Amino acid sequence: MRDGVLLATDVYGADPGVPAPTVLARVPYDKNSRYVFFDRIAERFTARGYVVVVQDVRGKFRSQGRTLGWTGEVDDGYDTIEWITRQPWSDGIVGMFGDSYYGFTQWSAVAAQHPALRAIVPRVTCTNNGPGIASYDPGSGPQPPWLEGTTYQAQVWTDHDSFEFDVDLTRRPVLAAYEEAFTAIGKRSAGFDLIVGGIPLAPYNGPHPYDARPVPVLHCVGWFDNLGIAHMRDVTELARRPGWAAVQYLIADTIDHENYFLEDAPVPPDADHQLDDTALERMLDSYTGPAVEFFDVFLKGVARPESLPRVRWKLGHVGWRTASAWPPPEATPTELYLAQASAAAGPVPGGTLARHPADGTESVRWRYDPDDLVPSAAADTFAQLRDHADERRTLDRDDVLVFTGPVPDGPLDLAGPIHAMLHVESTTPTYDVFVRLLDLAPDGTARLIVRGCAQADRPGEVRIALGHTGYRLRPGHRLALMIASSDFPNHLPNSGSTQSPWLTTTPKAGLQTLRTGSSHPSRLSLTVLPASGEEPGK
Repeated sequence: MRDGVLLATDVYGADPGVPAPTVLARVPYDKNSRYVFFDRIAERFTARGYVVVVQDVRGKFRSQGRTLGWTGEVDDGYDTIEWITRQPWSDGIVGMFGDSYYGFTQWSAVAAQHPALRAIVPRVTCTNNGPGIASYDPGSGPQPPWLEGTTYQAQVWTDHDSFEFDVDLTRRPVLAAYEEAFTAIGKRSAGFDLIVGGIPLAPYNGPHPYDARPVPVLHCVGWFDNLGIAHMRDVTELARRPGWAAVQYLIADTIDHENYFLEDAPVPPDADHQLDDTALERMLDSYTGPAVEFFDVFLKGVARPESLPRVRWKLGHVGWRTASAWPPPEATPTELYLAQASAAAGPVPGGTLARHPADGTESVRWRYDPDDLVPSAAADTFAQLRDHADERRTLDRDDVLVFTGPVPDGPLDLAGPIHAMLHVESTTPTYDVFVRLLDLAPDGTARLIVRGCAQADRPGEVRIALGHTGYRLRPGHRLALMIASSDFPNHLPNSGSTQSPWLTTTPKAGLQTLRTGSSHPSRLSLTVLPASGEEPGK
């Protein structure tokens, strides 16, 4: 690198006699580990005539330098691409590929604006930085701190190695559980300290990728990815910018962050690619195939751009579809209003999701008890679909609200963004609102479709982005909307006061009030395909 730091780098498929385009991945998870399986990924690219370069980012595993994620990737990305173009096996053309953090390193290279970078394939990732972005959406305002992301920062970004340790998140203060781990390790994560201190990281020492020179981009989004909201924000923001819109493509699959599929969920051992090599080979075909096809167009030029659909998306429980844009042009917005609020605190079916708001005002209360927190949909949302848990017991808790829709006459196809607009007030100066939209089956099981959250410090309408989805609610199934004030252990419990939730030893209980009806139209906004019925509510 320009400052003399050496970054450990593997090169696959290089032939100095036959210069070729290069596919670059810059990863923090050990480039030679089974977790990132780049030996097997490289086989798929080199078989199609690409050189593959895989690198441990600065401060991780075999690379030198300080360990601090989400910083320095702009310059290191530029310098790595420059190094590639000077090698005898390079034809001077570079593309980038990869998931999560190594999607972020792609966006950092875009910000660096090296002329050799001709295309990127960011998967289950986003341009925004830091570990607090699982449910990031600028319209939702402040977010409850994401404990999974904080634990990731503490385990992955402490030094060159990664550390596995359990964190007793029931400890008070919560910070003490992490301090205990750092004491045992004998070192601490600088990034963790920045998060807890509320000090933002500065990821781009150059233009934000949105404002950089556009390069062809194939977004690979997971409908069940815990970064899905943030990733789809990139898709919608870039669609508003003509230069980017002209070269933007989308593939959206029914996957979570770890590439488990809805059609396999709950995942049996022989379909678990983290355990079974045959399952891994199957997964890698779908994982790399779209990228090879994309690079054949924009790195090799052996196919025309018009050969690629602008949008390929999977409708959950149905299969693949194509569209000229996202949401599909034929999709329309539909609003369902929260009604019969007084029944929402009871067991399923609770209140109703209705086509029109009730006259006047209805209200219902629910409690926040820091000593009896609402359990998360999955203990590990990176692998949301591995278990794809039944949440019926959570729906029947007395500290959540639930509103269910009618059983539609036929299938209801969701295809686009989903939001909840809720009129809420609390007895505490700060409070959290967590929302889950669930598929309530005829047998009573309830499984997640989308989720979102927001933090508020005053009464009024709270807007919560639940992300985008492509999902068929099958005949006989109903929508169920769940509202709660905690989501543990995924998110840090609210202090219920002005005290930091990291430091509090006595978090305060609270009582929230939801108002509905024509004067306070709390509602769920869906995007649906006409064939699924334009009036899912009554």
